[in-house]
Amino acid sequence: MTTYIYALGFFDGVHLGHQALLNAVKTLAPWGQRGVVTFSGHPDTLVLGTTPELINTSEDRERLLRHFGMDRVVTLPFDKKMQSTPWQDFLEELRGDYGAAGFVCGEDFRFGAFGAGSASLLQDYCEKEGLPCAVVPEQEVDDIRVSSTYIRQLLHEGRMDRAVRFLGHPHVLTGSVVHGRQIGRTLGIPTANLRLPEGLVIPGFGVYACRATADGKTYPAVTNVGTRPTVGGHHITVEPWLLDYDGDLYGEEITLEFYEFLRPERKFDSLEELKAAILKNAEQTRQIVREA
Repeated sequence: MTTYIYALGFFDGVHLGHQALLNAVKTLAPWGQRGVVTFSGHPDTLVLGTTPELINTSEDRERLLRHFGMDRVVTLPFDKKMQSTPWQDFLEELRGDYGAAGFVCGEDFRFGAFGAGSASLLQDYCEKEGLPCAVVPEQEVDDIRVSSTYIRQLLHEGRMDRAVRFLGHPHVLTGSVVHGRQIGRTLGIPTANLRLPEGLVIPGFGVYACRATADGKTYPAVTNVGTRPTVGGHHITVEPWLLDYDGDLYGEEITLEFYEFLRPERKFDSLEELKAAILKNAEQTRQIVREA
């Protein structure tokens, strides 16, 4: 069986704190075989009875983890069986079923039944078993602890520049293209209407500079998040305009990387005024993505 050094955690956002864990894995496994053990559902759902809005889908989370150098991502269900598994049994299962040969966690990591497992107990276990282990201290930016909770707050407020700073990469959001009202096409600005998975953080209403990936290619994308008040919209939509793209995206998936907040969503007096604002945002987006 191939063996791996595993980082343990949920990794929502794969932010700078998580990346410190991944870097520790790379240090312990310079030959490769670097992995992550994560969960399909957020542990708070069972532990606290509440599910936080997530920064990423599990698929985007895995793509980010692999982007940052992980060879294997093990995604386990966080169900009642997992919740009641003693921490020692959890580690033994990872060794027996997934080839775990060492572990990395954050200093505040808790695991096993009733959260009885801790970073110090993990270190003791690894020392006894002769396994490499690293416990990574919390990371700070501007004297603020890097956490998924804080980043969710920044995204809600539309503070994308700061969210990106704490993430250490653009904010990633993937959705499927569905039919919309096609008002943008009448303006020469064909936007894609994205249907987003349930339970994700929706960035604060406004217009953002993004990079979009569709059909395996990337494009600068002016993205509106909101209700489109100029055209009488009421439902929240995420609508990117992929600059320089010419084709049919219905039914396709688009992955957006958010870089900067450009302006708040507002109601314009006319469609012409709306178009002029979007064209200005397009030029801003081209420059931001080009310099990213």
